Amino acid sequence: MAIKIYNTLTRSKEELKPGAPPLVTFYVCGPTVYDYIHIGNARIFITFDVVRRYLDYRGYKVKLIQNYTDIDDKMINRANEEGVAVRELADRYIKAYEEDVGALRVRAADVKPKATDHIPQIIKLVERLLENGYAYEINGDVYFDTGNYPRYGQLTRQKRDELLSGARVEPGEKKKNPLDFVLWKQKKEGEPAWESPWGEGRPGWHIECSAMSTYYIDDTLDIHAGGADLIFPHHENEIAQTWGADQRPLARYWMHAGYLNIEEQKMSKSLGNVLTVRSLLQEHDPFDLRFLILSAHYRSPLNFSDELVHQSRSGRLRLQEMVNNLLSALDSAGDAASEQERVLRKDLEDAKARFVEAMDDDFNTADALGVIFDLARSCNIYIKEAYPYNKDLLEEVLRFYRDINDIFELVDISEPESLDDEIAEKIARREQARVEKDFATADQIRDQLLERGIILEDTPHGTRWKKK
Repeated sequence: MAIKIYNTLTRSKEELKPGAPPLVTFYVCGPTVYDYIHIGNARIFITFDVVRRYLDYRGYKVKLIQNYTDIDDKMINRANEEGVAVRELADRYIKAYEEDVGALRVRAADVKPKATDHIPQIIKLVERLLENGYAYEINGDVYFDTGNYPRYGQLTRQKRDELLSGARVEPGEKKKNPLDFVLWKQKKEGEPAWESPWGEGRPGWHIECSAMSTYYIDDTLDIHAGGADLIFPHHENEIAQTWGADQRPLARYWMHAGYLNIEEQKMSKSLGNVLTVRSLLQEHDPFDLRFLILSAHYRSPLNFSDELVHQSRSGRLRLQEMVNNLLSALDSAGDAASEQERVLRKDLEDAKARFVEAMDDDFNTADALGVIFDLARSCNIYIKEAYPYNKDLLEEVLRFYRDINDIFELVDISEPESLDDEIAEKIARREQARVEKDFATADQIRDQLLERGIILEDTPHGTRWKKK
């Protein structure tokens, strides 16, 4: 079965056909590093982290590029407010970003370019646009000429007149057309600037991603991704300027994660409901945040609330408990065969196929989680009814969950820790006390172990332990 991706450009699901398989070149628009990232940003980074991991799981070799926008109007305004250099501000929030997404278990990109480290590439791209007639220069400012690009609006599926109705000319702009956008800005007092053929200045926002992506991937990207808010104007402009410079598509597939609302309201500074990842991590387990984000299809709107995070935690802990039970059951497993074993083997094979089917269908993590929980119910029935257990079966189930967890990363499936001899001896003495119906001694040992961070759980098949 082939992986299908919903392509925003064509508004349809298309079979993934990379340009040079098994390599998949993947560009995700990264943060503008002037503040802490919020939970809406986190949805984007977690979503495409899982897409990348799943592609690896399916045998592709992914090269992920994710940029840092470290020069733009927001950066300059914030740096001026704080009285610091733009580079100092950028370094601070790049560090904060990497700490926050690291806590959310988002794996680092293969290439992490900064815009300010690629000024020569940006200038060369602007020069090609001027040479090809897709740009014009006015007193040190360079603009993309949308009038010379008839397909402008193809990503948004809007006609030029519709786009014009929402366009405006900012104070100080000299562009010929409201839809034209800046490629290079003339230096203003107090702003960082670089030498260029048009005088000192700095790049516009949109040109940065085109320059960096084409520098590291000298061919059409397989996948370009970001949030739905980037469809227009950012990604629309990237498509136009890359075609204007190199006469080729920037990407084969365009992926966009849906919006995240806070308690059914749009997240915005004006409403005062912007929730940073940094603040949420002080209240919630990062695995619970990750679980909530993956519980919905990435293109669907997602609502966020404390109640939904608590529900996610409850579901995730049920999954963790099932995994713990499987790991514990291994201690007493052998080569026993049973009807329950046959049923679980069938459910396992069914789950493997259904998981791939869900994820191959535009990375449907919501349906994939449903598959995971269906199998968990089967596992719990097996553990409850099938003692003595079959070791090969338990190991096969755990291998499947480890594979899934390498993609979703929601639970801990590490091998059980060994106990030191003293604690193991206490557990054995308690077991003997229970057999002899000396429940006072058994309770006393249980309380002693609890003080040392060891929780005991009595089951029909013996005592299990875990650390607090």
